Amino acid sequence: MLPIELAILDVCALRSLSREPECHGFLIASLIKGMQNNRLLTAYGTLYRALSRLEKAGFLTSRWEDISSLAVESRPRRRLYQITDAGSKALANSLSMAVQPVNTMRVIHLPERGLA
Repeated sequence: MLPIELAILDVCALRSLSREPECHGFLIASLIKGMQNNRLLTAYGTLYRALSRLEKAGFLTSRWEDISSLAVESRPRRRLYQITDAGSKALANSLSMAVQPVNTMRVIHLPERGLA
């Protein structure tokens, strides 16, 4: 998994613990910039391509927000993302792999070739 994808899952996992588990792209970008290295987001296209990949993999779900909430705020409709159980498991697996100690080096024995 790419670092940007892990950062997105991390942000969405943290949001899932709150009363508002869904988040839109701009909020995700803002939270990543606040928590992670800014270089992860070179452009918003990077974010939305990663969101699409994560959704296709089943790690996120998304929906368009209700139109009724837009009239009060005078803004465009946003797509809301939420982490799935599969996404939580993928994040946990990636994090556990990152902190595992490195095994000792394996020695590979190659068959000896006869010297002529």
